[in-house]
Amino acid sequence: MNTQREQLIQTWVTSVLDSNQFQINFLAGDASFRRYARIQLNNKTFMLMDAPPEKEDCGPFVTIDEFFDQHGVRVPHIIAKDLQQGFLLLEDFGDVLLSSLLNDETVDAHYEQSFKQLIQLQSIDGINHFPEYAYEKLISEMELLTDWLLPSLNIQPTRDELGLIKQTFAILANAALAQPQVIVHRDFHSRNLMILKDEVAQGVIDFQDAVIGADTYDLISITRDAYVQWNPERVYAWFKVFYDMLPETAKQNRDFEQFKQDADLMAIQRHIKILGIFVRLFERDGKSGYLKDLPRVMWYLLEESKTYAELQPFMQFIQDKVMPKFENKYGKYEVVA
Repeated sequence: MNTQREQLIQTWVTSVLDSNQFQINFLAGDASFRRYARIQLNNKTFMLMDAPPEKEDCGPFVTIDEFFDQHGVRVPHIIAKDLQQGFLLLEDFGDVLLSSLLNDETVDAHYEQSFKQLIQLQSIDGINHFPEYAYEKLISEMELLTDWLLPSLNIQPTRDELGLIKQTFAILANAALAQPQVIVHRDFHSRNLMILKDEVAQGVIDFQDAVIGADTYDLISITRDAYVQWNPERVYAWFKVFYDMLPETAKQNRDFEQFKQDADLMAIQRHIKILGIFVRLFERDGKSGYLKDLPRVMWYLLEESKTYAELQPFMQFIQDKVMPKFENKYGKYEVVA
């Protein structure tokens, strides 16, 4: 451990809290250069983010956190910051992830609360504050399937198949851009929402990739979570709950059937991307934990595309060419009734 860095942390926290009587415990983190520590002083706790500036730029996190905080999104308050050294002292949201509390009995109430917060997030004018989820970005995300998943299965599409893939990706990207454009968290799911002590509002974390994009994107992230699966009828019922909360402007020329289609096509774009990302996380970054979720994501893709005629040629390619090798390598998804 870099003792010089530890020393800098001690000095900074002491000056911020005006005391050296605190305890500091580093938490197990993921593979980024960012580290988190819980700091305890008397009976109060704080969260320290340690992001060495030469490795991590926490500027975007701070900008978005402060913007959201000012506009009533329940993100951690920033208590102190030193961007030159790469230190942030944040409000401590505790350890209770929404994902740990979800079951058949609790999920409706929790998701309804998530939807309310999502509607509030979407009501904020984020133009000029966030990058656009542009056509090129939507396409390059889906190309992760062709760049990572297909090679991992030794599949080389023919020229015709590549044309078909390209055409399908264009349909999906255009469908996303045709929807009302709002602030999109981009990772709004049960592992990034926290249950806070004595509060109804759920704490929102991991928002630094926010963009302006389709109003169904975050709804999909939470209801068709890559880590949790609910039965399709229930998911469509949640779509209706969310649709009913939308402002009138988002429902103009857009009945519930149209909204459902918007959400399905957005979901399909996302599944295609995730299939590529999970393989890349394994092959490039050595993270194998996501491979077990691949069959579920593929199952979503097969299920949700069934009713869309314009996707059938592409799905036929997936069924014929991809599925035999996919199931052989990554396994088959056992549907939860």
